[in-house]
Formats: sequence, C-alpha cells, structure tokens
Amino acid sequence: MASQDPISRLAQQLGERLQGASQAPEEIHKGVQQVVRGAFDRLDLVSREDFDILMDVMQRTRIRVEALEQQVSALEAALAARADEATTAGTAAKVDDGQPEEDAGGGEAGR
Repeated sequence: MASQDPISRLAQQLGERLQGASQAPEEIHKGVQQVVRGAFDRLDLVSREDFDILMDVMQRTRIRVEALEQQVSALEAALAARADEATTAGTAAKVDDGQPEEDAGGGEAGR
C-alpha cells in the first residue's frame, strides 16, 4: 500500500476522532489538537520566528555579496588599467629605447 500524503493522513485521523461526536467538545478539541500537532511535527516546517531570522540573515548576506561583487569589479578594472599602462609603456620603450639605430649594412660605409 502506497503511503498517503500528510494531508490525507491528517484528514483520516481527524475523521476517526470525530466519529465519536458524542464526546464532550473539550475532548474533541484536545483530540484534534493532538492529531494536528503530530502531523505538523512530522512535516519539515519552521516557525515564523525562525523564518524571519533566516530572512534577515539572508538579506545581510545578500548585501555583503553585492558589496564584494563591487569590490571585485573595481579591483578587476584597476588591474586591467595597470595592464594597459604596462603594455603601453612597454610599446613606447621598444620604439624609443635611447639606442641609435644600426646601419642595415652592418658597418661603416667607406671601408
């Protein structure tokens, strides 16, 4: 037999408790509370307080992540700017390295 979903089991248990409707309303109320508590205990539920705490933690974490993303972007931009400066400086040094250009003939012309 396949296991029933928690809501179906809860409805079945409530129906069984209410079949003896001749009981006092207080006893019925207690029985229903027991069934509902048992069903909720078996479910993966969190309290509203725990949920609110987790939402607050997640919001602070999101703010931190966004700040870190901005820092990383700024650092990447600075690194790229430095790389561009180094490339530009390296190209300029190769073009004008302060050395006289050699004659393509390999020596003095007139010998």
